Amino acid sequence: MRVALLVVLLCSLAAGASQDAAELSAQGQAKVQEKQFGEAERLWKEAIRLSPRYFPALFNLGYLYFTQQKFSDAEPLLRDAAQVTPNDFNSHYVLGLALTKLDRREEALRAWREALTLQPRNLRLIQVMSVEYSKGRYFGEAAALAKQALDIDGTDQNLYFLAIKAFQDAGDNESAADIARRAALKFPQSARANFEYGFQLQNQGKLPEALDYLKRAMNADPSYEEPFFFYGSLLLDQGQEEEAIPYLQTALRNRTDYVPARVALARALMSLRKWQEAIAELNKTLEMDPNQPQPHLLLSQIYFRLGDEAKAKIEQRTSLRLRREKPALLEGVQSRPFPESKP
Repeated sequence: MRVALLVVLLCSLAAGASQDAAELSAQGQAKVQEKQFGEAERLWKEAIRLSPRYFPALFNLGYLYFTQQKFSDAEPLLRDAAQVTPNDFNSHYVLGLALTKLDRREEALRAWREALTLQPRNLRLIQVMSVEYSKGRYFGEAAALAKQALDIDGTDQNLYFLAIKAFQDAGDNESAADIARRAALKFPQSARANFEYGFQLQNQGKLPEALDYLKRAMNADPSYEEPFFFYGSLLLDQGQEEEAIPYLQTALRNRTDYVPARVALARALMSLRKWQEAIAELNKTLEMDPNQPQPHLLLSQIYFRLGDEAKAKIEQRTSLRLRREKPALLEGVQSRPFPESKP
């Protein structure tokens, strides 16, 4: 009899604590609406003290810390919330976001995989996961998720761009080119879609077709710098320096800090023996990014041709030093920037 009464009493106390926690949590939510965040924090902490497994208080306080960028404080609360209510999508999702801010990518992906089982068609989550898999160099997983997103919604051109990048990173250039082709056909007025297909055609060595799609991209959006740069670079590679220069200059008018375009313009000017103009462009490049080895290498070549051996050797030594320190940058200046999807 005493045991039964004790159980009843404990259940009654627990119910009372839960009721008090619910009231405090609701008060905390009201304080947030009034932008009294410190008071909301106090109320939610008290709710958790009374009922440590009360989900609304755990999640709300964790989310408050997350929005305040207190990620270390947010993480344990969001983790507890996800454990208390494992079928809640938001707790797993925001936990993953907090973990990425703490540079704990593997744990973030585990949290997001749990969230994805709850909402397998959540495009926002799929995109975020694909990007994070790419950052972690899990390129196959990133590509699979990007394809899954595209299968769910074939009307969003950004999903095509995500898939192109993912398959490119995975080394599946055939799939990347096919998706770029489909994007160009589906979005014929999109500068980005035409550019992406032009870029893929260039990689396949189909230069006339590549130039055609780059022209379409330039016509669709004259303020978009990438098609002008790549069109000019293709002309430059074919020995058409004079023809390349206006396109490279347009790319730079559209984006003054576009290092690859400025280096390409300097190369075109060098081919035309316009040494001082080339030097000016390379010096502008180094003002923007002093750690690039290629501008120093090109400057050394110019100074040798001008007979200034002392300057040439200084630039050559600088280029070699930077190349040893950061070897990827020698070719990186010619690489294509690619916008990232954001959570």
